[in-house]
Formats: sequence, structure tokens, C-alpha cells
Amino acid sequence: MINPIERITQNRIIKLFKDELGYVYYGNWEKREHNSNVEGEILERNLLKRGYAETLTDKAVKEVYDMATTNAGNIYTRNKAMYSLLRYGVKARPELGEQFDTIFPIDWLNWEQNEFGIAEEVTLTKGEHTRRPDIVLYINGIAVGVLELKRGTTDVAESVNQSISNQKLLFNEWFYTTVQLIMAGNNTQGLRYGTIETQAKYYLAWKEDEDDNEGYKLDKYLKKLCDKERLTDLIYNGVVFDAGVKKLPRPHQYFGLKASQDFVKRKEGGIIWHTQGSGKSLMMVMLGKWILENVPNSRIVILTDRTELDDQIERVFKDVGETDVAKTKSGRELLHFLTSSRPRLVCSLIHKFGNRNETDFDAFIKELEENPVQTQGEIFVFIDECHRTQSGKLNQVMKAVLHNAVFIGFTGTPLLKQDKKTTMEVFGRYIHTYKFNEAVEDGVVKDLMYEGRSIEQNLTSQTKVDQWFEAKTAGLNDFQKNELKKKWGTMQNVLSSKSRMEKIVADILMDFTTKPRLKSQMGNAILVASSIYEACKYYNLFLNTELKNRCAIITSYNPNASDVSLEDTGADNETDRQYIYNTYTELLKNVSPSGNKSKTETYETESKEQFRKEPARMKLLIVVSKLLTGFDAPPCSYIYIDKKMQDHTLFQAICRVNRLDTEDKDYGYIVDYMELFGNVTDAINVYTSELDSEGFTKDEVEVQLKDRLKIATDRLMTALETVESICENVSPPKSDLEYIHYFCGNTENPDDLKANEYKRMALYKAIVEYIRAYAGLKADFANTSFSEAEIKRFHQKMEDYLSLREIIRKASGETIDLKAYEADMRFLIDTYIRAEESENISPFEDISLLDLIETNMDKAIDTLPLGIKGNREAVAETIENNVRSKIVEEHLLDPKYFDQMSVLLQELIERRKAETISYQEYLKEMAELIRQVNQGKHDDIPTSIDTKGKVALYHTLENEELALVCDRAVQYAKQEGFRENLAKQKLVKKAIFEVVKDVNKVEEIYKIIEAHKEDY
Repeated sequence: MINPIERITQNRIIKLFKDELGYVYYGNWEKREHNSNVEGEILERNLLKRGYAETLTDKAVKEVYDMATTNAGNIYTRNKAMYSLLRYGVKARPELGEQFDTIFPIDWLNWEQNEFGIAEEVTLTKGEHTRRPDIVLYINGIAVGVLELKRGTTDVAESVNQSISNQKLLFNEWFYTTVQLIMAGNNTQGLRYGTIETQAKYYLAWKEDEDDNEGYKLDKYLKKLCDKERLTDLIYNGVVFDAGVKKLPRPHQYFGLKASQDFVKRKEGGIIWHTQGSGKSLMMVMLGKWILENVPNSRIVILTDRTELDDQIERVFKDVGETDVAKTKSGRELLHFLTSSRPRLVCSLIHKFGNRNETDFDAFIKELEENPVQTQGEIFVFIDECHRTQSGKLNQVMKAVLHNAVFIGFTGTPLLKQDKKTTMEVFGRYIHTYKFNEAVEDGVVKDLMYEGRSIEQNLTSQTKVDQWFEAKTAGLNDFQKNELKKKWGTMQNVLSSKSRMEKIVADILMDFTTKPRLKSQMGNAILVASSIYEACKYYNLFLNTELKNRCAIITSYNPNASDVSLEDTGADNETDRQYIYNTYTELLKNVSPSGNKSKTETYETESKEQFRKEPARMKLLIVVSKLLTGFDAPPCSYIYIDKKMQDHTLFQAICRVNRLDTEDKDYGYIVDYMELFGNVTDAINVYTSELDSEGFTKDEVEVQLKDRLKIATDRLMTALETVESICENVSPPKSDLEYIHYFCGNTENPDDLKANEYKRMALYKAIVEYIRAYAGLKADFANTSFSEAEIKRFHQKMEDYLSLREIIRKASGETIDLKAYEADMRFLIDTYIRAEESENISPFEDISLLDLIETNMDKAIDTLPLGIKGNREAVAETIENNVRSKIVEEHLLDPKYFDQMSVLLQELIERRKAETISYQEYLKEMAELIRQVNQGKHDDIPTSIDTKGKVALYHTLENEELALVCDRAVQYAKQEGFRENLAKQKLVKKAIFEVVKDVNKVEEIYKIIEAHKEDY
């Protein structure tokens, strides 16, 4: 039957609960009087059956019933108190003077001891108002779930709204005191779930075993969600009361929790990657709560780098009944907590670990390593945004202090190539992942819409600029002149002229007048400036517009008179520091500090709160790097980017606009003034793709550590040898004077300085490489075979070479204080650089980033510039040129595959030109070709071919086994730096020849190996 009536669906669901889930059917309670959220007889029967004494049972039933039917407080406080009673049990004693016992209304440990039942059409009456939930779920007579059903043609949103309406004081708010799970569903859209007071936008679908397509999705997910063991576990481990909001886990959080439990039981750390905005902090709370309850003697340290998250975690743990919580105020206090047995849960800001200056840091680490901190209990460390904190000083201290701890890293972004290895060494492999595209598909976050805008800047008077340079550089040597010109070039490229900033301000004001969310004042925006100076400049420009008093500036700056006491202002212009100081002094002059906060902190807190809660009154926040991570503001709809960003930073920034809000928020919008288009789409590709490290085993992670240490050690030794060989010919006794004579000659003779310049450049470059190599290995010296004396020597060499570099630079005059010229150069930029109006440069306007991954051809063409999209020939040529460029760009990586792609492209072009293919068919085939080019491999590649390097070998050798053997042979034979060393290249080629036995093939394969720098 098509579109069966609701009654038929309801009968089917009741049968499912009875026959497949094993619930007791209590009947149709439409005519039954005194329906309650606690059916006392059923509860009493179950408690007696579980062996509780009659007197204790009577007291427990009475207390549960009284709590369930009380009128005191609002629905949230009553439901929270009721949950606490159900979860932690009723305290009662048989007789006065006897010991208290704990009676559990629900048996959480042995779920099969409970009675699960359903009743339908449960009539609930309050005054003249009657409501009748379709199905109510009971555990031991306590109403824990409500299900509203609708027929297939009625939107599931109506069921959701009905459930929300039922909870109102006017109707049956009293009944929901015990309810944990509220569900709504129909045959066409499946099931949605929430809990008490959940807003409609947060009712989500459960998602599991997506390949199972038998029967209705409604039935499938009721079986998943209401399975007796699952339901008990979900209520016991998944419910969180967070500052007035009751929350249930989303599917990815629940499965992340289950996966984490397995890792914890094995005492294995790992990484949880859940995309920005999908509720990482709630995940931390659920996992932390579970560990404290299930691992004896466990303790948790939660390290975050954001005060807001630090506060939230402390608050939420206290809300879930975990009172043994403390926040540290210093590194010393943190160490004190860890050496005591309490508190069980410690929240700390990350920098509490590394609050020592450079001079005593090494001594501090040595002291920790020699006298390990005797921490109490079994410690689990949660680290937020772990890719930002996995290396360097912080990592050293964490390893030294918490040497026996289990580390669990949380991140909203995947581990990219440059930080993957070190992060995995600290934390281990992925525990669970939930990617951006999954979150968008599930309705957890909004998709993003990208728009690139360009503002041309032109120099209006080269002559004036030349005259200024002539005057200013008259007394400088060549090096200083070049440095100043470089600085000018950089400033010209990086800094915005006042004219350009005015155009961006005008652009943003236009958007507030024309864009629906901004115009209606339901949404607001963030502007990301490239520096604190530019943020201040933008702020002052907005003060002259209608956004005055409706915008705020939030940066890491806090005004201090000492900031400007030593400033040299050049030609009567303010320096950057003075300008920033003056701006902040002015904006804070009427702010009164609240509590123990400074004026700046008070101003920022109030601005952020207004931005979150009153978008019409706080329309724009101007930021630099603050608030680009972890700042959740549902109204935020637009982010304007005027700063170079990439990878994690870029992705975290654009995700400030992806939070769910009111119905009119369809997308989060990114407006990019920095031409980051390639970076944005690259980022989205990475944040949605399967990463090659997701399937790693524990052993493979440990092998990676050994490999990396070997490479880092080789790099350090090579760098040291290079510096030493450059200094080899310096005459004894090799004091300052001999070094100056060797690298500078006679410092008063310009010709001498010029003649020895090449030596100095080589020295500077080599010292920089040594410092980098030393820093790269410093945190891991303990894992190498170096003795303490050798490590000390490396450190001393680093200090010596740093001093040598400074001596040579000063002696040769190769230093210049550019600060003195800065204000003047800004004046030049503002005076002689003119900006044009902004122009939209997005290749495909109004296509969301997820669409861009696999371009929808019709949509893409529809949004091409007018001059192109109306002309089929122009459209085809635009697409073909783009595909050809991509093939040429990728050709070296996999010649065989991209030769095939090139042939396919050429054939398609010829068929189009010969008109042997319809235009629609051409576009369809072109879309498929684009997919193949982007994918970089055929669809039927064997699963063992799991890196780009192996894929290229497989395409070339056309044999799975041969490709794998060749890959292994190369991995074994290659040595660090083989691309630059003929002898090392020969070893690689010899290894290839042993496999392929063909001289010509060796060169072909070697080129592939050489091109795949990430894999070989």
C-alpha cells in the first residue's frame, strides 16, 4: 500500500517492539485513567524480583514516584534530579538506625534484569488539555522514551514539533520528568531523536550500517536505538547536563565513545578526529566520565589551550555529578595535584606546562628526567587540538612529567603530512574519525559557500617612491639597501593600503545591506585581519560607518604603557605599536573591569556574549588569530578573510560559520580577499578524504618513530659537518678576530667585504640548517643512542654558532634596524597605492565546497561569468584548458596513467569538434574524466596499492605483486638525500633493476620514485 495511514505504521512498529526487540506490550492506554510517568506496580514487581527487601522496595518506589511527580523547579532541574536518582540509585535503610542501602530503579550493569515495555495512545491530561503520545517506552515502569509517528506524506518535522509542544507547561510538561529519549518518525524520512527541550534543529537521524537497505529506515533505526542493551548504555553513559541544556550523543560521538573504551581497556592512547563543530568537548566529557567510573584508581588531566573550553569542561563534569574536579592556576599547582591522590580530574591550560623561560628550561627538563614526578593513580591525558601541541617544549615536559600516562588527542582536523608523524608518536593511531562531509550530510553542521574577491592595488607614483628611497638609503651599504628594499617589497605585497581597506569596509557594509542573513540582522560576521595593526585600522574605519558601536576588535593585545615608551616614530608618523596602543586606549576608556578581569578581558567577554546572543547589536568581530579556533557562535554566517592562511588554521577559521542556527541559515559563507581558493578546496579535500594513516596498527606507528629518528639524526650530523667544514680554514686560535678576518677581511674596506660575501652567505645558511636540525631532534634525544656528553656538545655548538652569526653580521654591517623606516613606508603605501573596486574572482560562484569536490557540471557552467557561459565553445575550452593543466601538472608523478588521461581528453575534444557527440553527452563524459584525473588512479586498483607512489608503480608495471616488491626494494635501498647524491641514486636504481630486470624500465621507474617525495 502506498502511503499507509498512521495507524497501519503504528501497528507495524508495535509488532517490531514486541517480536524483534522483546518488549512487553502493556496495551492501548487511551481509555486508561491515571497514566503516569512511573507505573508503581511494575517498578515494585521488578525490584522485588531483583531481590530487594520489601521495606526498601516500598521506600524506593515512593521516592521515585514523588520525584517524578513533583512540581518544584522547571523541567530541566526536575529531569536532572530524576536522572541522578535513576543513575546513582535511591539511598534508603530498612529501619531507623540501620545502614543505608542503595536501590537502583534500573539495573545498569545487568540490563537483562530490567523489564522493557511499551504502551500506545497513552492519554495524558492536564486540566482541559489532553495529549496522547503514540508510543511510550518504559523500563521497569518508568517512562524513559516517547515516540510520535506520522504518515509518509507528513513531514517528520511535524512529529518533532508535536513532541516539543507536549513538553510545554500548558500541556504535559510533568510527564517528561523521567523521559530520556524523544523520537519522531515516518516511513519516508525515517527516525529523528532528541531529549527534553531539544530544539527542532538539533533533532538528528541515527546513522549506522548504511549498507543495510532492507525495510523502512524507521524500523531499522528503532531496532538500533531501542535495542535493550543499547538503550541502557545510551542512557547510562551518554546523557550530559551542560549548563541548562540536556544532551544526548550524536551517532559519531556514541561510536567514538565505544571505540575509545576499547583503547582505554588496552591502556592504548590514540587520536579522535571529529570535525569542527561536531561536539568534541562533549565527547571528552562522556569519555572522561566513563574512565573515572570504570577504570579503578584512574585520574584524568584535560589540557586545552582555550579558557572557554577549560571553564566548560570543569562546569560539565560538575553537572554530571563529578565533584572531585580542580582547575590549576600554575605549573607548580598542577604538579602538586598530580603527586597527590586527589582531585581525580584536573583541568589545565596547556601553557601551564611550559611557563619557564628558555634559560632554565633545559635544567627543568633534566631535573624532571632525573627525579621523575611520583604521580598518583592511573593517569589519562586528554589534549585538545593535539596537532598544535604535539612537539617542542610542551611535548618534552609532558613526556617527562607524565611518563606512564595514556595520551588521547582530540582534533577537529586531520593530521596533515607535516605534523602527522610526530603527533602519532605522542598519541598513537586514530581511535575514531568523523569528517566534515559526514557532518554536513548528517545535518550536524552547515555546508560552506565560497566566494573569492580581488581588489587590485596600483602604485600611483613610482617617482615619489624612488625619491624617498634615494634620500633614505644614501648612507647605507649594499646589504642594508637590499634589506630595506626587500622590506618595502614585502610590505607592498602583504600590507593593505588604506585605500584597499576602505574598499573592503565598503564591501562588507554592502553585504550587510543586501545579503539575507546579514540584512535581517539574524546573522553576523567575522573579519580576519592579517595583523593587530590592520585589525585596529579596520576597527577605526568602521567607527565612521553605521556599524559604529556594533563591531568589536578581539586580538591577543593588551595595552601597556611600556609598549610605546621606546618607539622611534620616523617622519612624524605613528609607529604600528603606537597606533595599536592608542586605538585600544580609546576603545577601553569607558569599560569598567568586572570581577577579577582586566578591562580588555571584560570588553572581550561582553563583545563575544553579545555576538553569540544578540547578532543585531554585535554585527561584526574583527580578529587576527583569536577566536579562529573553538569559538562557537550559531548566528555567525559570514567570515571575511584578509589574511594568508593554510591547512589547520584555514580550515578551523572557515568553520566558525558552520554552526546550526535558525531555519534561514542555509550555509556558512566564506569571502576571501587573499586568493586562498586553491588552499580552501585542497583543505576540504583533505578534511573529507580517507587518510593513509587511518588504518595504522600500533606496531606501524612505532616503526614510524624509529624511521623519523634516524632521518632526524642523519640531518643533524650532516648539518654539523657542513658548518664545521665552512669554518675549517679559519686560522688558529679561532677567536673572534680570526673569524672576522676570514669571513669579512678588512671591515673598513668595502671591496674586502664584497669579496668575502659568498663565505658569509654560506655560513648563515649552514647555521640556520644546524639550528633547525637541532630543534627537530631536541625533544627526542632521550630516544637516540647519543650519550649525555654528546647531547651537551650539540647544545654548546648551537649556542656557539648563534653567537658567531651575530658577531659576523655586526662586523660586516649586515644588520639594519628596519623599525626606524616602518612608519615612513606605511605612509608611502597609504599615499601612493590606490585600490580598485572589489571584483568577484571565484571560478564557480555559489557552489558549496562539497560540490566543488566532485563538480556538478551543470551547476558549474551556470555560474561561469556571463561572457563565457552563454557560449558553448568558450565553456568547453575553459574546462578543457583546466583539465589539460591538471594533467600536465601531475604527469611526472604517474606518466602512464596521465598519458592515458591525456589521450582520453584529446579524443573527447576531437569528438566535440567533429560534432559526433551531443553537448550534454560531452559534459557528462567530461565530468567523469575530471573525476578520474582528480582521483589519480583507476577505480579497480587493488587494496594493497595504498599510496600514491605504489599506484604509479602499479600503473607502470601493470602487476600488483611486482609493484609491491619494487616499492619494498626502494624503501629498503633509499638513503636520506638520494635525490642530490649520484652514489645514493645508483643504490636505488640497482634495487629497481633487481626487481624489473630491464635497464630502460629502471630509468622510467626511478623518475617516478624521484617525483613522489612524500612516499620515498
